[in-house]
Amino acid sequence: MKPDLVSQNNYNVAAHCPNCRIRTSFDQKQFVVVDSPHRFQDVEYRRVLYVLGQCSSCGRGGLAMVPDNGTRVNAILECFYPVSADHLPLPNDVPPDIEAEFREAELCASFKANRASSALYRSVLEKTLKANGYVKGNDSSLTDLYKRIDAAASDGIITDARRKKAHDDIRALGNDVLHDDWRVVTDDEVEDAHHYTQRILEDLYADRPTVEAILISKGKLHT
Repeated sequence: MKPDLVSQNNYNVAAHCPNCRIRTSFDQKQFVVVDSPHRFQDVEYRRVLYVLGQCSSCGRGGLAMVPDNGTRVNAILECFYPVSADHLPLPNDVPPDIEAEFREAELCASFKANRASSALYRSVLEKTLKANGYVKGNDSSLTDLYKRIDAAASDGIITDARRKKAHDDIRALGNDVLHDDWRVVTDDEVEDAHHYTQRILEDLYADRPTVEAILISKGKLHT
C-alpha cells in the first residue's frame, strides 16, 4: 500500500517503516510551511508543508511533503521519505535473477517511476517463461512474448484468466512503455502489473514439482 494521510485533524502518515517492516503511523512532530503556490497532479495549492513525523513503533523519523489550501481538509500527500517498497511474497523456488528483477520493479514503483516499473514487470514475465522452456529452441512457433503466454495457458501452466491478465496488464503495458509514444502510466496500472506478475510467479514456482512434471511432459523442460 502507498503512504497516505490518515487523520482529518493532523498530518500523520500511514506508511511502511523499513525498520519495523510493517505499516505503521508516522506521527506529526514538527512542520515547515512554504507559503507559495504549488501545482501537483494538475491541481493548484496555496502552500506546501514539510512535515517531520516519527514512527509510532520504533521512533524512526519520516518526512512528508503535503500541499494544501490552508487547512488539513484540502491536504494531499505528494511524497514521503523514507521510501520503502511494498514487497509481495514470492515462492522460495523463484530463481534469484528473476526475483531480483521483480524487487527492482517494486523499488521503481515506490519512487513513482511507473514507466520503468512497468517495463521491468514485462521483463520478469518474459524471463520467467523463457526459464520454463517457452523459447523458440523448444518450439519454432514461440517467436514472441504473445505466443509464449498463450502456449503456457494451452499447456495448463497458467489459467485462461491469468493468460488474459498477462496480456492486458503486463505485456501490453510494458509494450506501451517500450514501443509507443510517451504517456503517463498510472499507479493503478502498475499495481495491476505488480499483482499479476506475482500471481504468475506463484503459478510456476509455488508447487514446483507438479509444474516441472507438466513442463517435461509438454517437452518444455528435459530431465
